[in-house]
Amino acid sequence: MFFDPFHGWYFWLLIPGVLLGLYAQIKLSTTYNRYIREPIASGLSGAEAAREILDRAGLANVPVQEIGGHLTDHYDPMKKALFLSSENYHERTLAAVGVAAHESGHALQHKAAYAPLKLRMAVVPITQFASWAWMSITLVGMFMNMFKFIGIGIAILTVLAIFQLITLPVELDASRRAKVQLLNSGIVQPQEGPAISRVLNAAALTYVAALVTAVMQLLRLVMIASSMRDRD
Repeated sequence: MFFDPFHGWYFWLLIPGVLLGLYAQIKLSTTYNRYIREPIASGLSGAEAAREILDRAGLANVPVQEIGGHLTDHYDPMKKALFLSSENYHERTLAAVGVAAHESGHALQHKAAYAPLKLRMAVVPITQFASWAWMSITLVGMFMNMFKFIGIGIAILTVLAIFQLITLPVELDASRRAKVQLLNSGIVQPQEGPAISRVLNAAALTYVAALVTAVMQLLRLVMIASSMRDRD
């Protein structure tokens, strides 16, 4: 029997992703909590800012709807609708408007047929299965010393890593579009630009952390599989 998921130096490959992930979450939380209390000069709420950006882009048919939860904001390309958490929907602050503009950026990507977004949409159904399946299959392979199961786990985890690799430029581009729209429309004053950038950059760091974590998990699993094969 082979069971070494946590022993040896392979385990240390997980540390960079864990530490970066913790830092990213702390950075996002502290930055968001700071700017959710700072009023925006235009006086617009997150929902109003999103509506203006969408209307200016010819997307009056895209609804802006409120959704429960904390930082549950997202654009749904299947429904062609933008959802903002209650805080960001109602608040008239730099953080609320920054988050709303970022999600509006995804709607602009959809309209422009932005290739990475289309690719991510195509991969999403696969990742919904892969996100829970890879761990179960991999653990079965480790306990039963079955290399084929480990290979399947590696293949599934590779899909997840590719998804994170695709997601990163999609999120960065949405933030870039958000900044342009906010400044060009006058929703955000030039002196408020750095604060908006801090909010968007903190959010983007979470996607960097997710990519690093996926890559390091994949590398660790490949090394475990190689060790198993050498023992056979």
